[in-house]
Amino acid sequence: MSKLADEAFRDSIGTIDNEGKRKFIYPKKPSGRFYKYRKWVSYFLLLILIANPFIKVNGNQFMLFNILERRFNIFGFPFWPQDFYLVVLFMIIGVVFVILFTVIFGRIFCGWICPQTIFLEMVFRRIEFWIEGDRGAQIRLAKQEWNAEKIRKKALKWAVFLLISFGIANVFLAYLIGSDTLIEIIGDNPVNHLKTLISLFIFTGVFYFIFVWFREQVCIIACPYGRLQGVLLDNKSINVAYDFVRGEKEAGRAKFNKKEDRTLTGKGDCIDCKQCVNVCPTGIDIRNGTQLECVNCTACIDECDTIMESVGLPKGLIRYASEDEIEKKTPFKFTARMKGYTAVLIVLTGMLTGLLFLRTDVEALILRLPGQLYQHKGENISNVFTYKIINKTNDDFKAIHFKLKGIKGYLKVVGNQTLKVPKQGMSSGTLFIEINKYLLESDKTKLKIEVYNGDKKIETTTTSFLSPRTFD
Repeated sequence: MSKLADEAFRDSIGTIDNEGKRKFIYPKKPSGRFYKYRKWVSYFLLLILIANPFIKVNGNQFMLFNILERRFNIFGFPFWPQDFYLVVLFMIIGVVFVILFTVIFGRIFCGWICPQTIFLEMVFRRIEFWIEGDRGAQIRLAKQEWNAEKIRKKALKWAVFLLISFGIANVFLAYLIGSDTLIEIIGDNPVNHLKTLISLFIFTGVFYFIFVWFREQVCIIACPYGRLQGVLLDNKSINVAYDFVRGEKEAGRAKFNKKEDRTLTGKGDCIDCKQCVNVCPTGIDIRNGTQLECVNCTACIDECDTIMESVGLPKGLIRYASEDEIEKKTPFKFTARMKGYTAVLIVLTGMLTGLLFLRTDVEALILRLPGQLYQHKGENISNVFTYKIINKTNDDFKAIHFKLKGIKGYLKVVGNQTLKVPKQGMSSGTLFIEINKYLLESDKTKLKIEVYNGDKKIETTTTSFLSPRTFD
């Protein structure tokens, strides 16, 4: 084979043919040690993913991303728009963690943790294997005419896929609008919730399209993480890698012949069976080195180990290893770059932890009414303020009132009604503050105002009080 043909994989992807048309991948059903581990990890993560929106912590949904109402819950902690900096910081920490993980372990996130891979490989493909059979049977079924057998199998598969896509769409919707709201809608007349129903059908269609047709193209074309890994990886990163030193040796790879001694002929341990290619869910040849399409799913490791064991050669021809380990026999080291990312991650995590501890369950904001100056009321100076109280707890506040701290004065809420703030709700209004002019030491006095719910102080806030520069 010419060198140009050997390098052809760099100019194309395994899912596109020479005419630029989509070439469907029919991977062999994987099995082996790593696949068993991946199944357990995937089922555990699927359980978490499905259960998250239905778990309550102190009355709060464990995970909620209600963008329309600007309500977010992360690990049971409610976040309001005023807490958005915490959400951003949390997301930055997640990105830095993924970067650090990629620098050390390559694209292992994609193969073991990514929901796209978990649903595709551990749910949809397993159902496909169950209905249509393994790789060979699927290829034969795709080529045969549309007879009763093909219609039955395809219809059953597509129907099951549609039901699962509908279920995933419901879970996804529970993350967006809340599980309580979703359950309430399910029990009500669908006509009363047409917008939600339309959204549900759209999500179902998107998931159905992805897992029935688009599949591995999400990882190859749509996902930006595959491009990001090209910047992050180096020769010291641990990946699913082919040991080309051992596999090729002096004479290169060759078919297995049990009558020859490969140590004498100089042939490598790779017997060119191509089973690592057949089992790959993205259709690549791992022997060509680290590639954008590789999601580190370890299917090729398991398959190669099985082949090596059957022909009496050592396992580990394809394994988790860095390029330096394979080529130079250099053991893994925690490099300066890895230490730098780790330091950044520790600092950001410390900041987030500190801010979470400083975060209060109640937020009170009292500001002077824009465009309004002070007013003289006898010997008193009066300012008008607006207030906003945000209740982040799951308890109703039924008797809110304010008190001045550190200075004598008169505070009156407009309407003089008993203030109430519902759980996970907000209340706002107007209030007046009057202070004797002789108690004011400057034209702008900082006031501390305590907020009480009944007899319990729930928050202390500050504001500015305007007064004349001099008094007659």
